[in-house]
Amino acid sequence: MNQQYVWDLQDVDATQVALVGGKGAHLGALSRIEGVRVPGGFCVTTEAFRRVVAQAPPIDDLLDRLSRVDADDREAIRTLSARIRRAVEGIAVPDDLVAAITGALARSGERAAYAVRSSATAEDLPTASFAGQQDTYLNVIGPAAVLRHISRCWASLFTERAVIYRRRNGIDDRSVHMAVVVQQMAFPHASGILFTADPVTGNRKVATVDAGFGLGEALVSGLVNPDVFAVRDGEVVTRAIAAKQRAVTALPAGGTREVAIDAQQQEQPALTDAQVVRLVELGRRIEAHFGSPQDIEWCLVDDGFRIVQSRPITTLFPVPESGDRENHVYVSVGHGQMMTDPMKPLGFSMWQLTAMVPMHEAGGRLFVDVTARLASPASRAGLLDALGKGDPLVRDALETVLDRGDFVPPLPDTAPAAPPPGGAPAPIETDPAVVTALIERSRVSIAALERDIRTKSGPELFDFLLEAFEEHKQVLSDPLSIQAIMAGMEATWWLNDKLQEWLGEKNAADTLTLSAPDNITSEMGLALLDVADVIRPLPEVVAHLRGVQDDGFLDGLAKLPGGAEARDAIEAYLDRYGMRCVGEIDITRPRWRERPSTLVPVILDNVRNFGPGAAERRFEEGRLRAQQKEQEVLSRLRALPDGDRKADETRRMIDRVRTFIGYREYPKYGIISRYFVYKQALMEEAGRLVRAGVITEPEDVFYLTFQELHEVVRANRLEDRELVAQRKEAFRAYHALTPPRVLTSDGEALTGAYRRDDVPAGALVGVPVSAGTVEGRARVVLDMAEADLEAGDILVTAFTDPSWSPLFVGIAGLVTEVGGLMTHGAVIAREYGLPAVVGVERATRLIRDGQRIRVHGTDGYVEILP
Repeated sequence: MNQQYVWDLQDVDATQVALVGGKGAHLGALSRIEGVRVPGGFCVTTEAFRRVVAQAPPIDDLLDRLSRVDADDREAIRTLSARIRRAVEGIAVPDDLVAAITGALARSGERAAYAVRSSATAEDLPTASFAGQQDTYLNVIGPAAVLRHISRCWASLFTERAVIYRRRNGIDDRSVHMAVVVQQMAFPHASGILFTADPVTGNRKVATVDAGFGLGEALVSGLVNPDVFAVRDGEVVTRAIAAKQRAVTALPAGGTREVAIDAQQQEQPALTDAQVVRLVELGRRIEAHFGSPQDIEWCLVDDGFRIVQSRPITTLFPVPESGDRENHVYVSVGHGQMMTDPMKPLGFSMWQLTAMVPMHEAGGRLFVDVTARLASPASRAGLLDALGKGDPLVRDALETVLDRGDFVPPLPDTAPAAPPPGGAPAPIETDPAVVTALIERSRVSIAALERDIRTKSGPELFDFLLEAFEEHKQVLSDPLSIQAIMAGMEATWWLNDKLQEWLGEKNAADTLTLSAPDNITSEMGLALLDVADVIRPLPEVVAHLRGVQDDGFLDGLAKLPGGAEARDAIEAYLDRYGMRCVGEIDITRPRWRERPSTLVPVILDNVRNFGPGAAERRFEEGRLRAQQKEQEVLSRLRALPDGDRKADETRRMIDRVRTFIGYREYPKYGIISRYFVYKQALMEEAGRLVRAGVITEPEDVFYLTFQELHEVVRANRLEDRELVAQRKEAFRAYHALTPPRVLTSDGEALTGAYRRDDVPAGALVGVPVSAGTVEGRARVVLDMAEADLEAGDILVTAFTDPSWSPLFVGIAGLVTEVGGLMTHGAVIAREYGLPAVVGVERATRLIRDGQRIRVHGTDGYVEILP
């Protein structure tokens, strides 16, 4: 056999993806697993593909043109990919390649039936399965037909759907090559798909089997609904037997056809329970060999199961490593921090090192193990209450796990239950001087950090940082700071509960906390209005900003009339807020100081949508509204039985909430300020590593954990030169995964449910976090830098951390997919008086940009209007 072009499947192993493609490599590896039977056959290698394509120079030109087409230009992709396919299919297969293929067919039987299947080098990979992106042809008979279908498989590398899939996964068309698998055809009684983990819930202990009669094409094409079995611990735990009216069978002369199934057979199971369990055992063996859950295509021939394909299930969210075999329940950190994007290794490792509780990484996200606190009756109620106030969906998901009874066995109740949050206010005086002192304490600590880190470099820098991380945690755990935060939150809960009880008014605290003092995040949004005031009267500066292409625009301002003043205003803003950015808990994200062009669209929106003095006017309007609300509430309370007492208590709580609620945002500002200091020092170290030839570019350090970077700096050497590239690929793949709010050690992802029946049909349900109702145009914004907002627009986005606050001054309402009552977006929405609903699952997909919507911020739902 000419091994340059044709390899027997038995000679192929999992390392030869570049030669035989993902499917071929997997099939070769499968054929080596004891007890797994794979139909025999051979692979036509990627070398054959390269040689054939090289014979058609126009393909190079077409690929160049395709590479320049926008990923969203479906029509251009459709046209160019069709031309490439025609060109590939039109190439004559060289004689020696024909001889190699026909020789392989002769050894298996020229007139035998074959399945001819594409096998691309970027197919069936751990991070991108490419399932269904290229072609498979069944029951192909005779050398001429096999050769014709091999050409079609080569051409299928350039189907429209395959090209688009590669674009979405960041894979260059030229980097992918096509091999072809030619296997002896199996003529099964039944066939289908086995998932060794539940593809819907992610549970790794539950396997699901889809089964139908005849060839698997009937299931894959959607011609019939399959029987569906679920298997756990060697037993079928659920089964749903479908009415299978049709099947696909092989024709004697080649090809396939649909046939009707006899009425008596239609509702018979395609497999017995015993066969299902045996198939799952086979699947577990395959899963163990490849080291990850598998999506397996199987068929049942007279004497047993044949495996015709196995690929990794790429949609499952990874499970944190626990180091034991016990049950664990994890809660997402990102949902609480309003940042559910994946973090790079340096980012998540530094958050772990500076966090107050142990955190576990999976899929580039962080999770907290809450198993022990759930198991203990002493801590369970407080945990559920605290998490439920932050995000009701997290509480519901945890209660779903607890209701099963066996996953988190309860520990003995050895201590009295702690009082739930929201009870008696923390013992701290209602004194603005407390907040002033805390802010000054933070400022002094950060100034000392900036001063002391300047002289540190090399391994000494890392020793210094490890000490700084301990101080960082001490700042976070400062009892007075925690008391101040809790005082504001508890006063909010008290006001909402009592005023609803006494006056029937929902979320009264939303208005009572408008324009509260000392809120660094809301001040950040208003300060950018002041920057716009400086720029608005300067037409040359406005024109310059409209043409900004990069981050060097500040230097160009000085040459324009009024430009120095504009630059000073922007620089002053960056001095105070330049450490912030979208996704700021990941230290690797570019800060505004590093990428000031991020702010330009927001500044221009403010120039266009507001007049002079808007910041002061907005703040004063909010303060007056809060003052009027306080007078109205106190007046109504005094008219009630025992009204003077109720009014006095309420007035004290209003004073308390306005004293402390703004401080809720300050600790995060302090954390991110410290992070920017850490980052600047680490990037200087990265520059030294580049100059020493240890890494290629400074940002490579983002793909190392802090501990790994420490070792690289100490040794002045990166042991594994492939590590950075591997981490970049993994990070890219993590973007395709949706992190769950709650995840179990079995891999089950739980999102929770609101379980409400008091909203209109068709409404999108969420958490009411800022009172009021507003109707307007939805602007679905996934990247703050691309926001184009006008007065009256309603911002719809996945999450809003503090860096989104400058957008809040110009919108009429807010809808997010992530969040709770005390997350940053909710706090700032209340501060600005914006009706807001957060925690609306899939809001950015269910609401289209430009649709009119109505946000019910008091009752927690969103209506999509006709």
